[in-house]
Formats: sequence, C-alpha cells, structure tokens
Amino acid sequence: MTTTEHIKSNNATKTLSAPIKEAIDKACNSIAPTWPLDQFIAVNPWWEMTDQPFESVAAKLKTLADINCLMPREYYLKAWENKNILPSHLSKAAKEQNLEITEESLVSHLKTKTKMMQIQMLSDLLDNPRNLNHEMSWHDEIVHQVSQFCAAFFNQGSMLDYPSENGLYQSWLSMVRQDIGIEILMGVKHLSSAFKALPDTPKALIAEAIDELAIDKDFICDYCQALLLSTNGWASWVAYLRWQDRLNGKNNCAMNELLAIRMAWALVIWRHCESAELKQAWRTNMRNWPAMMGVNLSAQQLDWCWQRASEIAYQENLQALLLNQTNVSETKSEQPILQAAFCIDVRSEVIRRALEKQDAKIQTIGFAGFFGLPIEYQPAGSELVRPQLPGLLKAAVQVQEISDTQQSTIAKRRNHFLSKASWLKFSRSAPATFTYVEATGIFYAYKLLKASLFPSSNQHPINDLNANNEVSFSLSNDQGALSLIDKKNLVAGILGAMSLTQNFAPVVLLIGHGSETCNNPYAAGLDCGACGGQTGEVNVRVLADLLNTSEIRASLIQDGISIPKETVFIAGLHNTTNDNITLYDLKKQGVDEEQMRQINTWLATASSLARIERSSKLGIASNKAEVITKSILNRTKDWSQVRPEWGLANNACFIVAPRSRTTHINLQGRSFLHDYIWQKDKDFKILELIMTAPMIVTHWINMQYYASVTDNTKYGTGNKVLHNVVGGNLGVFEGNGGDLRIGLSIQSLHDGKQWMHQPLRLSVYLDAPQSAIQDIVNKHAFVKNLINNNWLYLFSVDYESSQISRLYKDDWQFIK
Repeated sequence: MTTTEHIKSNNATKTLSAPIKEAIDKACNSIAPTWPLDQFIAVNPWWEMTDQPFESVAAKLKTLADINCLMPREYYLKAWENKNILPSHLSKAAKEQNLEITEESLVSHLKTKTKMMQIQMLSDLLDNPRNLNHEMSWHDEIVHQVSQFCAAFFNQGSMLDYPSENGLYQSWLSMVRQDIGIEILMGVKHLSSAFKALPDTPKALIAEAIDELAIDKDFICDYCQALLLSTNGWASWVAYLRWQDRLNGKNNCAMNELLAIRMAWALVIWRHCESAELKQAWRTNMRNWPAMMGVNLSAQQLDWCWQRASEIAYQENLQALLLNQTNVSETKSEQPILQAAFCIDVRSEVIRRALEKQDAKIQTIGFAGFFGLPIEYQPAGSELVRPQLPGLLKAAVQVQEISDTQQSTIAKRRNHFLSKASWLKFSRSAPATFTYVEATGIFYAYKLLKASLFPSSNQHPINDLNANNEVSFSLSNDQGALSLIDKKNLVAGILGAMSLTQNFAPVVLLIGHGSETCNNPYAAGLDCGACGGQTGEVNVRVLADLLNTSEIRASLIQDGISIPKETVFIAGLHNTTNDNITLYDLKKQGVDEEQMRQINTWLATASSLARIERSSKLGIASNKAEVITKSILNRTKDWSQVRPEWGLANNACFIVAPRSRTTHINLQGRSFLHDYIWQKDKDFKILELIMTAPMIVTHWINMQYYASVTDNTKYGTGNKVLHNVVGGNLGVFEGNGGDLRIGLSIQSLHDGKQWMHQPLRLSVYLDAPQSAIQDIVNKHAFVKNLINNNWLYLFSVDYESSQISRLYKDDWQFIK
C-alpha cells in the first residue's frame, strides 16, 4: 500500500479531510433508531440504507457483521416440500431475476452449504489462540465493556440532559483510564496505560486511529460501519437520540462519539499487538473486503430467488381474491345503522370482519390508529408528557385533561403515579440488584403468590388515572389554545382522510386499540405503533370530544361536511389481547339506552368470534366460546405468560381501497386495511399522505418482524425469559450483559414448534390511478427507493378492467 493511499497526519495537527469526514458520516448515518420500552414502536432496522438495493445491503451486512437477511436454506426447502412454493412461483421468480437455471438446480442449491465470506478485525485474529485456551475473547470483552458503560451513561435521567459535544467519549475515557479490572480479566499488563495515551477528544482519536491503523480511504466507511454494528443495539439507541434531536432541529454527534469509543479499542489493541504478521494479515483481509462482498452477493442470488418465490406464492393467492368481485356489491348509498372506525393494524381486520357479520348495515372503516391527531398528551396530576403519534412525526398539539374531579383526588392520583413510577425506576436500577430484593423480598414473595393464585388485570400508572371518568380535553400549540377554526380544520382534514364526509350513521364508533399483559417490558410493542407505542384511547376520546362539539360541527358546514344533529361519536378501545371493546363517555354523550344495548350485543358477539378465530394459534384446544374466552382472559393476567398474543406476526400486505372491495375476503389477520376512495380525493393529497405516512409505518412494522425472524441475534431480543431491563426503559439485555437487544423476542415469533411469522416483504395494493401513484413516487425519493430497491412491492388495482400491475423502476408491469 503506497503512502498516497494512507491518510496522513501528525501528532500536533491530526485532521480529517472532507472526503474522509463524509465516509465517516455515511457510516454513522447507516444505523436506524430503536425506541425506548415505554414508547416501543416497530422500525425497519435497515431504514437508513434503503437508498441501496436490499440484496446489496444483505451481502454487505453478511460480510461486515455476519448478519442474515435471508432465512436458512432448510426453511425454503421445507416450504418447497410442503408445496407452499410451487414450480410456477419459482419459475416466475427466476424470470424476474433474469436467471437461466433449471428447477432441479434451484432445489439442489438448497441442499448445499455455501461458506460465506466475513471480514476479520484485529481483535478476531487475536482471539483465535485465546479461544483455544478458553480465555476471555477480546471481542466479547469489548462488547461487554462498551455496553456496560453505555447502560450507565444513558440510564434514565442522564439521557435527558446529554452533557456536551464530547460527553459520551470523554465520560468513557475517564472511566476506562481508571479501570484496572480490564487488564486483570484479559491477563494483559499495562493495558490501562494504553488508554491513558489516547487523545482527549473523539475527533482527535478518530484521526489518530485512521492514521496509525493506516486505513485506506476507500475502506473507511465499511470499517466504521463494521465497528458500529459490533454494538448495534447501543448504536441504535444513539440513533434514536439523534432522531429526536433532528425532529427538534438540533444537532447530535453522539454516534461519532460511540464510533470513537469503538475505534479507541481498536487502537489500543493495535498498540498491544506485538505480532507484525497479525497486523499485516488484518490489512490484507481489509483489502479483500470488496471482493468478499461480491462473493456473498453472488452466493445469495439463488437464495433471493427462493425468497421472491415465497412472496409470489402469497401475492398470487391474494391477487386472485382481490379481483374476484363476483359477490361484491357497490357501496350502498343508504344510511348505515352503525359505523366503526378502526386502526389499520392487522389485528383489527379480524374483529372488523366479525362485527360486519352482525348486520349488513354495519360499516367499518380503516384509518391510521392515531386518528390523524398530531398530539402529545399530559395526564391530569402528572408532569409527564408522552407522544401519541407515529415516531416519524413531531407533535404539534398538546392535549391536557379537563376534569370536574376534586383537586384532592387529582393530587392522590399524582402521588399514586409518582410512587409507582419511582419504585419502578428504583427496582430496575443497577444498585437495586441486591438492596431492592432485600428490602422487598418478602413483599414480592407474597405478591408473586397472590398473582399466581388470584390474578388480576395489570394496571398502568398513566392510563388508569382517568380510565372511566367523564373528561374533556384542552388542546394547545406553541401559540396557545387552539381556536375554533384550528379545531375545525383539524377534524375536517381527518374526516376527509377517512373518506367520512357524508352519510353518517346515528352512532359512529372511533375505536383505538391497546393490549393488556403482565410482567412484559415490551408491552408497548403490542399497543398502537401509530400512537407512539401507547394505546389509542387518548386519541379517540379527544377526536370524539371534538366531533361532538356543536360549534365545530356548525363550522364544518363551510367545508361541505354536514353531520346530522342526532349522530353521536363514541370513543372506544379494542383490547387486542382479549378482543374486548370498551366504550367511553357514554353518559356524557347521552346515547339511547336501547340503542346502546344493541350495539354492546353486536360488539360482544364480534369479540367472541374474533377470540374463536385466534384461539387455535394460541394453542387453545377447545371450540367452546366460554372456554376460549376464559383461557384468553387468563392470559392477560398471567405474569408468567410469554405469549399473551401474537401482535402483528404474519403481517404481509397493505390494502388501500374502499372496504367494499375486501369485505368478501378472509384476510386472516395478515393485512393492514386503509379505507380510501380516490374519486373523492382532490389533487390526490390524501393518497400522497397515505403513501408517505401509513405506508411507511406499515413497512417499518413489516421489516421489524422480517429482521427479527431472519436474524434474531442481531435484530431480535432472544429469549424473553432471560430479559433484564436496562436503564429504566432503554431496552433489555439477554442475561446480564452483551449488547443492548433490539427488535422482537423469539416467543413473539415462534410457538416452540414453528415460526408464526412468515418473513415476506410488504405487498402494497392501491386502488388509485397509476398516473397519480407515479407522480407521488417521483415526488418523494424515499418512497421511490423502497420500490426500486426491493424493500417493498407496490401494485395498482384497477377494478374496472380487473387488472393488477406492479410499479418497478418507473415501469408498470402487468401482473394479472
């Protein structure tokens, strides 16, 4: 390697050139965020790399960090043998990829093992003899040390007032310079002196490391990304802090500091290593990285063919059902007797079908679960403010409760919340490992015994405050309280996006959703992702409150929306764990009792049907409704239950169309359903909103489940039984150390015998003109990237001509 290929600097003025800074920033920007446990939402862990083809990203990740973006070949072989993948599916997949190969060769490929290429860091080369001698590996020690430090640094409290530009790196440096335990554990003398010799700032450290390790400029981005992927969980947490700061218009350099910490370890090991042969072997390995990626890309080509074949198998079956409109009648103009708007969540599809069976005049509607309200919520009697909208967005409106409750009661609730929250925080903190158990051990023995013998519903310190009270809400933004016009514009936009601007039923239910589980750090992951990992209760109660306000209704007339005086909007919550639906504020709305008895009967029957449908997947061996109901209700109270519900497992498609187009189809709880009537969408603004918000949210959900299945070690949280909460609510360790774990647990995806989620990329079906879809895709580069780089599939459905076409690289390809 010539000197011109190296980045040179001297001890006094080590700096980085603009191209090198750009390469480092590209690596730092390749990490997607993970949200904290109390706001846990699904994220595509490869979101920041969607500007590249999925296949190229998969080959690169396999090379840099041994990450799997595909299922093992045995998985596809089993699907083939079970005829879940047919020869026709395989043939179409091969044709799409321009592969000239026989069916026999493709099947034979699944029975062979291909050794994939993977880079080796200097620590890996040093570990080979240590592993033979059963000594602590450098790789494991580095991950453990960095992870334990991050857990302490980002513990709840310190993360909220991130100290300074150099706070993360300098805090680590201060700690590691005093930690002689590392050299004792590793059996290496004078290691602490090596840390003392490191530069005091992250920028100087990175410049010095790049210079001394002689990293070629062409490999800097890959090298930095490989370092970050070695502690991907904490890198993802830092990406979350960066995401929040960017939403608020702030800079965040913590990822560069985390990179500096990992690079500092690399520099220390480099200086510790006395073997010139090993150092040269590492540099030789680095020069081969591009070739390794090329080898892996080629080796995975046929695996991608099988992955595509499994997706074609699902798509063909669904497309046949979508185009079979024989038993579908046009949307009736007569007034429905009940309308119920649900979240687009796949779990809503099951209960929507069940509710529609109760009467032909019941109409259900699919809409984003935050119901279009860009809000953050402050409960009465609490200083806590929590987001109630998708993580993609920044809240624009703050909601506070207005209640007639006496001040003393509010104070009691506040004390209840603070007491519960503070004990919860203490019980999860590091010092509590022994003291908390010693102080409360007897009490918790009693509590566990009581929970086992006399289980009760789990309580939430926020949602329980006003769960059954009649409340109103105040709405404000940065300028103060929202005016009547502000509120009118807000609800007019929501009703328009719901395609609900006329033909109102006497009762319109607005149904959010949430879950009910015990002893589950990832409970928020079962709640509404569109509500920021919270239940949708606040959103639907706020919207119902607004829509029942006479002044707002009168103002809506100027927008062409006339809500009948007798129409009442009622907020409700679908408990996705037991399928019960709770309605709120009934006395306040003054609904006719006889009418409500009928509605409650419909809801109860629909809930029972939904439980029966879900019961087999939960392993309930009974067809009796009462047995099923009892078993499912017990799951919500069982603190030892690791599979209270399947969440959004097996999600596969997103259908944007009038509900009348899909009422005849049992979508098996696999489809996100968003109501949309393109003929009512002036300038296709609603379609644009759907394609840039709900479509992205559903893609994130789909990719999180996909990644958690294909590589649960890197993008999942492993065994739920071994989880230990980190830093109050940052995430979990599996066991007592290792990297911060992100994604979903094995128990959320596998029933002990088989995978309950089939990893398929999202198929999006839009009932809209192709020209309008194409215009929106051309307008938004991130949407085009998802389509052209194979992160999702986008189809248009033309019901007039009974045709489905796929958009790919600006070309509409006729499918069916």
